[in-house]
Amino acid sequence: MPGFVPDLPVILAFALATVVLAITPGPDMALQLSRAINYGRAHGLACMAGAMAGIMVHTTLVALGISVLIIAAPPLFLGLKIVGALYLLWLAYQAVVHGGGLRIAEAAKRKPSVGQSFATGIGINLLNPKVVLFFVTFLPQFVDAHDPSATGKLFFLGAEFVLLSIPLGVATVFAADWLAAAFRHSKWVERALNWSFAAIFTTFAVTILTAQARH
Repeated sequence: MPGFVPDLPVILAFALATVVLAITPGPDMALQLSRAINYGRAHGLACMAGAMAGIMVHTTLVALGISVLIIAAPPLFLGLKIVGALYLLWLAYQAVVHGGGLRIAEAAKRKPSVGQSFATGIGINLLNPKVVLFFVTFLPQFVDAHDPSATGKLFFLGAEFVLLSIPLGVATVFAADWLAAAFRHSKWVERALNWSFAAIFTTFAVTILTAQARH
């Protein structure tokens, strides 16, 4: 097994977290649904592709930055992991108390091109502070500061996130009309997603904080 491939339990745990995050309402999903409903599926898929490109940018910046931090300041890396665990608890609280708040935008007077939808998908993803903070604090939870292959594993997990998110994003776009109606008229759908989101990340946070306390 190549050194950059994480252990199977890590891959599976990250996959579960990815799926929960991908199906939780947020700006990326709102944009994809809005473009698919207003301008057609090609625009929804273009927005999704843009968001995936944005995720790879986040992954690259985080992987390189964290690698430097691991080498230069191990105590700061440990602190980052603890802050990340606390951030996951905050996200869980926000999901349960405030919900996702999916908003479907109205069609603009001038129809954008598919390329513009792609660019908008990148922009929404790159400029979303929650996505930035999530990747900065979340990815480090799945690597060991003493692992010489940490950088490769971070890139592997970023690629895993994209590969798992693509089929979920495609399904979202093709079911745009149904999903939009469900979120508008069936509050239990949004609540179920938010509670799932909260449960998964609370579990991760507690596990991380417990592990740090043993050191």
